[in-house]
Amino acid sequence: MKKTVCLLGSPRPKGNSTAIAKHFCESVEKLGGEVAIFSLNKLIYRGCQACMTCKTKLDRCVLKDDLTEVLDAIREADILVLATPTYFADVSSQLKSFIDRTYSYLVPDYLTNPNPSRLSPGKKLIFIQTQAQPDENQFDDIFSRYDYFFKWYGFNDNVLIRACGVRDTGEAETREDLMKLAEDTAEKVMG
Repeated sequence: MKKTVCLLGSPRPKGNSTAIAKHFCESVEKLGGEVAIFSLNKLIYRGCQACMTCKTKLDRCVLKDDLTEVLDAIREADILVLATPTYFADVSSQLKSFIDRTYSYLVPDYLTNPNPSRLSPGKKLIFIQTQAQPDENQFDDIFSRYDYFFKWYGFNDNVLIRACGVRDTGEAETREDLMKLAEDTAEKVMG
């Protein structure tokens, strides 16, 4: 059974990125997958402290907070879903703080090591990005930046589900093309 960890990066519990992510996760469950969903805005955690303990004394982040369980769950997951609205041309601050903590997944000599990750290879990343801006050329660099880093962790064949021009709560749910894309993506990664 494939395990999926879904991180909701929106501060809005019924936001558009959340709606797409939940539809994806429901599709995964219908296909026999196991899903754990974490709403980052409900967790209490700090960003990376640049203490370097994960490179000198431990093979994981030294901080003990609500992200500890999330970081551990991802170690066991086959699929990671990162869902975020676009705020000021980037991911939400909730998601960015999480991403900074993934630094602990890298081995101490990650810059020169041909296997820079502490995670097992072959994981899949589903990146869900929503934005109120309807112009697809705006903010089209966000996924590529994070895809680059997650490939260091062993996430390959990563998929972007992107919704442009969705602002108000519920808009994404009315878009049949987005809901179908979430279903099709679930079928692809579960296949």
